[in-house]
Amino acid sequence: MKVGLLVIGDEILSGKRQDRHFAKVIELLRARGIELGWAQFLGDDEAAIAAALAAAAARGDVVLSCGGIGATPDDCTRQAAARAFGVPVERHREAEALITGQYGAAAFPNRVLMADFPRGAALIPNPVNRVAGFSIGRCYFVPGFPEMAWPMLEWVLDTELRALHRADPDVEFRLRVIGTSGEGDLLPLMQETLRVQPQIKLSSLPSRGGPERPRHIEFGFKGPRAAAAAAYAHFLDGLSAWPDARVEVLAAP
Repeated sequence: MKVGLLVIGDEILSGKRQDRHFAKVIELLRARGIELGWAQFLGDDEAAIAAALAAAAARGDVVLSCGGIGATPDDCTRQAAARAFGVPVERHREAEALITGQYGAAAFPNRVLMADFPRGAALIPNPVNRVAGFSIGRCYFVPGFPEMAWPMLEWVLDTELRALHRADPDVEFRLRVIGTSGEGDLLPLMQETLRVQPQIKLSSLPSRGGPERPRHIEFGFKGPRAAAAAAYAHFLDGLSAWPDARVEVLAAP
């Protein structure tokens, strides 16, 4: 099961507003030992949002979605969620009561539209103004406003998704290699490292270098601590075949 992020809104894609959710969601997940599996930025396009949600649901992924659940005509995330799950949009009476309790007569006729959710949706409490978000399946929908979205996502992570928390999350050990001609030189060593430690993910990031540092490659070995440490050690030992290579340790076991 992967945890994915949807950031929704034409204003993000047009550049009228800068996204702040991506980095924050990574931070919230990391604090709970969870990794972000994927992220997607979409405009206010009901069909595109519905397709993304349906694909994630088919994979069994968890989706955290920020934006597009207001009452204005451009907001279509709730309709897209209903479309993805094959249910109608209908008034959620508990959500309606929260809105009318907060705004009284001013809730009508417009604010109360934010109580319309896909049939069967559950509520996500909003500590700022009591206008709830919602969830359906493993998809969780919050507003685009960070001051509302982030505490609502924390509630989701600590209440609905607590089973995903990990006390022993994957770790990554990293080193920088200077003095080889390119990634191709070290490809056999990379392949051998993955054969010996198939649990880990190996990353290779070459750089052409510059005035402060010559051409180099940064390697990462990510996975369960013991496996990542063993892969790091195996790779480091294999570099002994390259006497001209200089190794800079970035994060060691």
